[in-house]
Amino acid sequence: MKLATLKDGTRDGTLLVVSRSLAHALKADAVAPTLQAALDDWDYCAPQLEQLYNELNDGMPPRAFELDPAQLMAPLPRAHQFADASSFLVHAELIRKSRKQELPAWWKSEPMMYQGCSDPLLGPREDIVAASEELGIDLEAELAVVTGDVPMGTARDKAASYIRLFVLLNDVSLRNLVGKELEKGFGFFQSKPPSALSPVAVTPDELGAAWDGKRVHLPLRIEVNGERLGEPDAGKDMQFHFARLIEHAAATRPLPAGTLIGSGTVSNRDRKTGAGCLFERRAEEILKDGEATTPFLKYGDTVKLEMRDSEGGPLFGAIEQRVSAPT
Repeated sequence: MKLATLKDGTRDGTLLVVSRSLAHALKADAVAPTLQAALDDWDYCAPQLEQLYNELNDGMPPRAFELDPAQLMAPLPRAHQFADASSFLVHAELIRKSRKQELPAWWKSEPMMYQGCSDPLLGPREDIVAASEELGIDLEAELAVVTGDVPMGTARDKAASYIRLFVLLNDVSLRNLVGKELEKGFGFFQSKPPSALSPVAVTPDELGAAWDGKRVHLPLRIEVNGERLGEPDAGKDMQFHFARLIEHAAATRPLPAGTLIGSGTVSNRDRKTGAGCLFERRAEEILKDGEATTPFLKYGDTVKLEMRDSEGGPLFGAIEQRVSAPT
């Protein structure tokens, strides 16, 4: 099924069930007021939400209305926890190669993960607000999972069973702050402002054969100012699959229902699929010509992230954002 959150003037919005085509929706607040509430009591709520989903796809219930992505918050407007990984090693290899650095051997055996900004999570049409254009504003195209309650120490072969939903994620990065923060030895903070989620979140069954229980084998298209930046496959070259990421995140702590875990920038070794962020494009330019010419995002620039199903139909809807200055 497909779920979304309608703006209603509150922090957490109103839970919606969305049709497979993304054309129509039903309020589901009689089942659970918010997506977080549904995740907290998933075994009870999911069958009822599934019933509404089937009714919406089989006909046009009187309470159904046309879905407007501009009226949506992030499916999960604030998460109890957001852990972002770097599971496509080609991304890290490319960046480090452009700096004439080697990839540490341990990076190939253990995921890198940091705790990101979980509140707020931006809606699919909300602006990327940056304090200055000089911060090196970048997008990062990712796929992410939303979990149920994951016990501490969950084994890899059990981890995927705790995946409740998938979403697209634009992990906004301020590249000119990253190096300075990493030198301090405490990791990202100011360089990782709020990220945006796709209009809808989908249950694993909506992915069909593209979901193999570990990875999602579908291309993720990225556009900047209407021009294709990349269309890498989200399953190919994913060194650490989602079950491995959940196992890693839960190694020393339980994960509460509603935990968001990102894949990191989707990237393929076949560079014909393009880049998953502007930083990758700039690294390619450095390796080829000795200098980067592609600029980072400026005020007024637009980004779009979209993944479609294996038949070309809408899946998550698109993240479409504009970069803006603070008001």
